[in-house]
Amino acid sequence: MTILTRLEQWQERGVISPEQHTLLAGLSRGEPFSLFLELNILLYAGILAFVGGLGWTVSTWSEQLGDVLVLAVLSTMLAACFWYCFSRAHAWSTAETPSPNLVLDYVLYLGSLIWSLELAYIENRFHLLSGQWDLYLLGTAGLFFFLAYRFDNRFVLSLALSALAGWFGLIISHWPSHQDETYRRYAVLYSLFVGSTGAILQRRGLKAHFFGTYLNIAANVLFWALLSGVFNREGYGLWFLALLAACGASLAWGIKRRQFSFVAYAAVYGYVGVSSILLRDLNDFTAVLGYFFTTGIGMLILLVQIARRFGREA
Repeated sequence: MTILTRLEQWQERGVISPEQHTLLAGLSRGEPFSLFLELNILLYAGILAFVGGLGWTVSTWSEQLGDVLVLAVLSTMLAACFWYCFSRAHAWSTAETPSPNLVLDYVLYLGSLIWSLELAYIENRFHLLSGQWDLYLLGTAGLFFFLAYRFDNRFVLSLALSALAGWFGLIISHWPSHQDETYRRYAVLYSLFVGSTGAILQRRGLKAHFFGTYLNIAANVLFWALLSGVFNREGYGLWFLALLAACGASLAWGIKRRQFSFVAYAAVYGYVGVSSILLRDLNDFTAVLGYFFTTGIGMLILLVQIARRFGREA
């Protein structure tokens, strides 16, 4: 029995989807396949590594090179990146806009990271705002939101939401008596703000395809905030109930919208929260290890089965 025959049988039984059958059959026949996603991730990681190396160079050799040279190099790179993006981009539209070429998105991401690096260098060297990083973060978030919507780039949108999250956190650090409970509530407020903003922009038709990015970031921040409350030794009951409610909502949304990521969020975060409650007073290392071994395998199998079902019904 050939591989193609087996693939046909698996497709008839519903083991694999038609899309998976097409891909696997092509591989078995030696046909070329796309590595675009893998290369895309590697290129973004390479840009991040380059900027990290640039930051190390600046911090290590800034005294020898001098502020003028460092700022001149960074400003030149920043200006070149933004000039290229604005000179090559299509006209702005509220709908999804494809990139004019393969280079623009990477150049935009590089320019955004260089902006952050240069801003951090200026504040560390000259203290223009006397260490008020919340203002820098708020301004950076505004710039990144503008760039993300102007050039239709989800990676820069993620940077904008991250900067906004930092602004939320630094604002609260100025309070004289901040506690973990306050941070937790502020994280919940941030997730609700981001999720509702994404929903409003989607309804207004302003880059509606960005809604998934808003919702994924809001969901993860919310789950982390609720889990931190569940991990408390006292007063965790209300946070545990809130976690279960959030897991239920995430599960319902994922099933209704056919988005496996939200089903996975409900399963993984719910598993961690329930495990925290069950093992709270258990001190037997062997029992704890056995629990995670058996339940972890069960959770993995469950997620694989759900993912396969989503793939068949897609």
